[in-house]
Amino acid sequence: QVQLVQSGGGLVQGGGSLRLSCVISGRTFSVYAMGWFRQAPGKEREFVAAITWGAGSTYYADSAEGRFTISRDYVKNTGYLQINSLNVEDTAVYYCATGQGIRRWPVATMAEYDDWGQGTQVTVSS
Repeated sequence: QVQLVQSGGGLVQGGGSLRLSCVISGRTFSVYAMGWFRQAPGKEREFVAAITWGAGSTYYADSAEGRFTISRDYVKNTGYLQINSLNVEDTAVYYCATGQGIRRWPVATMAEYDDWGQGTQVTVSS
């Protein structure tokens, strides 16, 4: 099992930027990919981006292309999600998650992830 601890959310003015962090611990050697999801009020949780933990290959939802950047620091066991040009539609709880073992790529559905962070609230004001 992998434990994930998130940080970096908060209240941001529209047009601003934010970087979310996700520190993993436990069976980190088994992590194949980290994904980021978000859940806006009244909506289902949706995929944002994913990165393979070893090679650093990335994959984005169409809606995330251009403003979102996923990355990871393999040595620090930390994943990041950089969000630029924030708008009110980005207001949501953001979750990181890890999938273990060899998986098909991209890993873009909730069911393919094994362990989840606690979530962090991002609120964008207009």
